Amino acid sequence: MSDRSPKSSAHAPAPQVVADIGGTNTRLALADGDGLRAGSLHRYRNADYDSPEALLADFLHRSAVASLSGACLAVAGPVRDGATRMTNLRWHVRSDTIARQTGCSRVHLMNDLQAQGHALDTLEPGQTLTLLPGAASGRTRLVVGLGTGVNAAVAHRTCAGLIVPPSECGHVHLPATDPDERTLADWLARRDGIATVEAALSGRGLCAIHRVLGHGDTTPAALVDDLAANAPDARETGALYTRLLARFLGDLALIHLPHGGIWLTGGLARALAPHLLDLGLAAQFHAQGRGGVETRGIALHVIADDFAALTGCAAWLARQTA
Repeated sequence: MSDRSPKSSAHAPAPQVVADIGGTNTRLALADGDGLRAGSLHRYRNADYDSPEALLADFLHRSAVASLSGACLAVAGPVRDGATRMTNLRWHVRSDTIARQTGCSRVHLMNDLQAQGHALDTLEPGQTLTLLPGAASGRTRLVVGLGTGVNAAVAHRTCAGLIVPPSECGHVHLPATDPDERTLADWLARRDGIATVEAALSGRGLCAIHRVLGHGDTTPAALVDDLAANAPDARETGALYTRLLARFLGDLALIHLPHGGIWLTGGLARALAPHLLDLGLAAQFHAQGRGGVETRGIALHVIADDFAALTGCAAWLARQTA
């Protein structure tokens, strides 16, 4: 996790509020223009609050600002008509409710991976880690989130500006090509009614793989510690996880051709990043048959900044008033 120092910007008379509401944690900050206001960053555990409105009220009380000029909230779920029912949390977020609470006439909701896509142009060198080098030769980039949930968003540089459409691709079917993968897919299908990419590649998916391989129950944090200790059971789990992740990334690469690079983001991505290459990520990512000629030139990075989605929200707001 990056302890980022937001770039300072001259305080506007009324700042904007930006939020990244994930399945487990929420991050909030004040923004002036396209920069986050120093000292305004806060992280909350969602389990400590009954609703997003209660959490936001706490943040506004702590921030003690007289007024706000706008709000942009990145949420872990599909947004329709200014509202979302979050995928991995029993919260509803509505732009009209946030507008009444904040007094903002301008409130925008977007998917959290869209916000990460809008943050790509703001990332500084110390806020990324490169796993696979490549030539950033294209105008299309891809962000893939691994955490409580799984999703991706493609970011297109166009003459009209940056365009980042929403996606819910974590809910696609999980491809299974060998006995271990088929055993996992069958187990997930019995549990959930369908075996999806998110069910295998999220934090709980990592634990499901460990269990299906016969290694018992665990937590993502314990598994990452065991990987660091080179424990055989954890390495077997990590190898299957990495194989599935690499195939998912390779499939997305062939769909979108992100020759500008792929960025992994989210708590699980950051935790697993030191181990992915050793677990075979590169070979599996390029194992695309004739399509491998396309994936071999695509760089793969990890976003180390835990607050990147907030910067993406601020950048989006700034472009609307430019």
